[in-house]
Amino acid sequence: MAHAKVWHLYNDHFRPTQRGKVSIALSSHWIKPQRMTEKNIKECQKSLDFVLGWFAKPIFIDGDYPESMRSNLSSLLPEFSEVEKKYIKGTADFFALSFGATLSFQLLDSHMKFQQLESISLRQLLYWISSEYNNPQIFIVENSWFVSGSTKRDDAKYIYYLKKFIMETLKAIRYDGVNVFGYTVWSLLDGFEWHRGYSIRRGLFYVDFQSHDKKLMPKSSVLFYQKLIEKNGFPPLPENQPIEGIFPCGFAWGIVDNYIQVDTTPAQFLDSNVYVWDVHQTKKLIKVDGVFTSKRKHHCVDFAAIRLQISLLQEMRVTHFHFSLKWSLILPLGNLSLINHTLVGYYQCFASELLRVNITPVVALWQPMAENQELPVSLAKYGAWENPETVQAFVEYARFCFTSFGDHVKFWITMNEPSVKNLTYTAGHNLLKAHAKAWHLYDKEFRRSQKGKISIALQADWVEPACPFSRNDQEVADRILEFDIGWLAEPIFGNGDYPQVMRAWLHRRNSVDLYNFHLPYFSEDEKKLIQGSFDFFALSHYTTTLVGWEKEDALKYDHYLEVQMINDITWLHSPNRAAVVPWGLRKLLKWVKSKYGDVPIYVMANGIDDDQNMVHDKLRVYYIQNYINEALKAYTLDNVNLQGYFVYSFNDKTAPKYGLYSYVANQYEPKPSMKHYREIIDSNGFPGPETPELLCPDEIASCPECHFFRTRKSLLAFISFIFVAFVVTIFFITYYSKRVERRYK
Repeated sequence: MAHAKVWHLYNDHFRPTQRGKVSIALSSHWIKPQRMTEKNIKECQKSLDFVLGWFAKPIFIDGDYPESMRSNLSSLLPEFSEVEKKYIKGTADFFALSFGATLSFQLLDSHMKFQQLESISLRQLLYWISSEYNNPQIFIVENSWFVSGSTKRDDAKYIYYLKKFIMETLKAIRYDGVNVFGYTVWSLLDGFEWHRGYSIRRGLFYVDFQSHDKKLMPKSSVLFYQKLIEKNGFPPLPENQPIEGIFPCGFAWGIVDNYIQVDTTPAQFLDSNVYVWDVHQTKKLIKVDGVFTSKRKHHCVDFAAIRLQISLLQEMRVTHFHFSLKWSLILPLGNLSLINHTLVGYYQCFASELLRVNITPVVALWQPMAENQELPVSLAKYGAWENPETVQAFVEYARFCFTSFGDHVKFWITMNEPSVKNLTYTAGHNLLKAHAKAWHLYDKEFRRSQKGKISIALQADWVEPACPFSRNDQEVADRILEFDIGWLAEPIFGNGDYPQVMRAWLHRRNSVDLYNFHLPYFSEDEKKLIQGSFDFFALSHYTTTLVGWEKEDALKYDHYLEVQMINDITWLHSPNRAAVVPWGLRKLLKWVKSKYGDVPIYVMANGIDDDQNMVHDKLRVYYIQNYINEALKAYTLDNVNLQGYFVYSFNDKTAPKYGLYSYVANQYEPKPSMKHYREIIDSNGFPGPETPELLCPDEIASCPECHFFRTRKSLLAFISFIFVAFVVTIFFITYYSKRVERRYK
């Protein structure tokens, strides 16, 4: 009643001259059902009625309280007279909404949730208000989140919540037709918060409460909000717009399978036993004792698993297939005293069958996995890569692989995605020496005869400063890139030693803390051995991470590197919470070029998980489309020497949720993302009407009809012989029949 009287006072006596607007500011949360049932949805409606509708319905609808409140509170809820209802109804010129951490959520009585789930979805709340209260004009008079009271000027968490809320407001306007005409950030300055005191901060300006004059300093969020106001929202950035164009001739279009499906079950054609069919009793085959047929020579096509995988790869029309060998299975004892010849033969067949259909095998000697890091048990048991003896064992294993598979494999990876998160500095030191020795072994003893190339493949996710205006955040991002990528890349592709940033940082940490992080030193001979031990730069890239220096969330803070991991909640995320940030790949490729020169680069793995229950894997289609387009920008606009791109992964059987083929009930089915990737391969990129035609050297045709005849020469020769013999026989029969007829005449 007090609000209504003030509104009428202004409306009757001040509006004609002042021409202003008056309303009431209401705070609300958003709530979503625990399960999508009719009862839970009604409980959500009740929650909003009790919190927001309590005041909003009398003013914006009919002058009375929500029916759900009346039915639940009965006599506890006062009654309005008909005169009062008419007096209250319509006493607002706009809907003033407050949506923030304290009033909307922290001070919300838990009983008001009615056992449902609260949510910070401002867009959904705006749409509900528009639908519930006849599409009123809405002014957001208070909105923001909070950061820790210890956070000073680089308030990245605050920025990304602000970005989320303003983006949701824009979506409500553009896509939902909600009539929002204004937005206000809370608040201008840090202050005393009702519910949390000085333990949190919500201001755009930092206040030093310890100083005598309460000094003010603008935070990064001020710059963010200022830029946003200047642009009046989020206009598309030119550098993020897709481009048209194609990749060069001979570009490697590939797919990855960490470990191929191995099934060495012999084909039925290799069984020399004779069987009879028991049609009367068991209805099974019964072996006839003592009766044998002649054995025929073993052929690679006898492996049904190989035939199936090759046919799927042909359907995808990739030019390269990347997989890893299993060191622990090929040499179970870690040396040549015991060799799994069956598995070796299987790998040989797989590689040769790939070549037969014009697919280049890209083979990694070793890829770390959870159990024993995929090392032979004897090596894993005695220190793994901590033990220098593993280095020589790896070199001998590499020699065996080069000898056994080198006739078919011309594209080698020594180590695929060694995880720096799980490496000690000693283990990394030995791993680099093992790689370099294997590279030099191939270079000196095998390259001339096998004519292949070899390098290491590093995982390289991009790291971006959380506050783009912060020099401190940029320094943190640079440091993490050196620890994550430069640690193994700099000795090989750079100066033969670890990054100076790493040495300086560890020296500083060791001098001020109780830590003893010892980064080993290379001898001059070792530096010469390691430096330049590459033929190309192979990297795996999946996502982008934001980092800052201000400690905000203890669970996501790395004390060792003094880095805070930040999440941009406006980014698209996969079910496993991997951020989809296509421009991160382009920035990474430019960074590699700026540090290591015009080295040939292969993106050896790039992929995202998606919901296996989704028939149309739209997220992966979007991911592949946009990441490849960013790779094209790096090639065409930044002159990055990009030679190939591989999608991760082949199928859901070996990499659940990541595959381009689903695997259900022992059947492989292509997903829409596989077909989309195939279209990009067929076009060699994204050609447009003005894209010049690229004339590439003729390649061997790989049509199914040609392949059928090319791969069955023995069968065709036999059929030809039978046909010729048949024709000759008919000729002689006809010839001698006529002679006999003449003789009797």
